[in-house]
Amino acid sequence: MSSGATGSYVTPIVRKLARDKGVDLSTVTGTGVGGRIRKQDVEAAAKAVEEARAAAAAAAPAAQAPAPAAKPASAKPEVDTTLRGSTEKMSRLRQVIAERMIDSLQTSAQLTTVVEVDVTRVAALRARAKNDFLAKNGTKLTFLPFFVQAATEALKAHPKINASIEGKNVTYHDVEHVGIAVDTPRGLLVPVVKNAGDLNIPGLAKRINDLAARTRDNKVNPDELSGSTFTITNTGSGGALFDTPIINQPEVAILGLGAIQRQPRVIKDADGGEVIAIRSVCYLALSYDHRLVDGADAARYLMTVKKRLEEGDFGGELGL
Repeated sequence: MSSGATGSYVTPIVRKLARDKGVDLSTVTGTGVGGRIRKQDVEAAAKAVEEARAAAAAAAPAAQAPAPAAKPASAKPEVDTTLRGSTEKMSRLRQVIAERMIDSLQTSAQLTTVVEVDVTRVAALRARAKNDFLAKNGTKLTFLPFFVQAATEALKAHPKINASIEGKNVTYHDVEHVGIAVDTPRGLLVPVVKNAGDLNIPGLAKRINDLAARTRDNKVNPDELSGSTFTITNTGSGGALFDTPIINQPEVAILGLGAIQRQPRVIKDADGGEVIAIRSVCYLALSYDHRLVDGADAARYLMTVKKRLEEGDFGGELGL
């Protein structure tokens, strides 16, 4: 068999090498005896082709070159130059917060119980209702009113959680004044939703959103920052799964709301079998004063809140 411009014999090894490197043997001039094509000739031809391609690419207009892939945004945090390396006196508000937190820990025997809650039904209900709710009530429908209502209803069933200790006296309140912790530029403040137990979801949403906005703008009245019988802190708004909040004295309990996440969970299907499904879940953390509240009391309260939220029966209050 012959190939190439000379028609000389090409060995099987050289022919295979030419196929592997994509070299057309008819274009190769052999340097072997009688013009025979050698391995070195094929390799030289392949190298020449690669060099020609590289030169052509380098000479092409820059506009024809493929655009570099966009780099993903860096997760590296920015350096806070306003506080880093500085020394300053605590603000009066920060001093008051510090004193109250230390006093709370020194006054009561505090511990925390945590439960997981499936809020898939609440999430679906809120998604359906939020646009009409905003148009009708002039305020946003967040998750917080659902949690506040469930927690407040549970306080009526478990009055030991809605109590205060002063000295050796315990007061079991017959109203539910719920403090809502609000993160402000000046520090943590706790405006109070008075008579929260008398409000429905729209009423709670309006009151909570109004108080939170005025608290951040430093327009809240002093009497709106006192008189709570129970406190709720939404640490999940910052992405935390849960924390162990410190009790707001002289109350005996505080409820922490964790971030709502989509997670796989084992649930019962329509036939009673077990299946894995994606659910919206979060953690509720109740810190309580063990001088009055036992672990069983805390668990019963949390399970009441959990059942109410998992049933998700709030549609009537939203006109659904």
